Amino acid sequence: MSDFKPKIVAFCCYYCAYAAADVAGSLRVQYAPEVRLVEIPCSGRIDPVVILKTFEEGADGVYVAGCLEGDCHFLKGNIRARQRVNYVQKILGELGIDPERLAMYNLSGAQGGRFAQIANEFTEKIKKLGPSPLRGR
Repeated sequence: MSDFKPKIVAFCCYYCAYAAADVAGSLRVQYAPEVRLVEIPCSGRIDPVVILKTFEEGADGVYVAGCLEGDCHFLKGNIRARQRVNYVQKILGELGIDPERLAMYNLSGAQGGRFAQIANEFTEKIKKLGPSPLRGR
């Protein structure tokens, strides 16, 4: 499976995670090209249906990246996001899909290096898990 190129979608809050991705780009920090960024106004706006639909559409892995806990620009958005991610992980498990294909991360807008590290580590995890059972449906 060395030729497996996972499809990974990262839902990133505008204020922190997406800003961290921008910092990584400005500093020319390399991260896995398999990661596709989707900017959202706040991680708390992520809808469980959107996450499930992303898997249905062929993603091998999905992560939600928001502000540091206690530092959300919308007060508790990242806490809501974590609850939603946990909820969807349970649903994935019930569907026979490894819940590790979905993750939640918190970082500040200045953590470009950390953003790249997360993207690389998550990509490696998904490569080890192999293609999603929903891929190609």
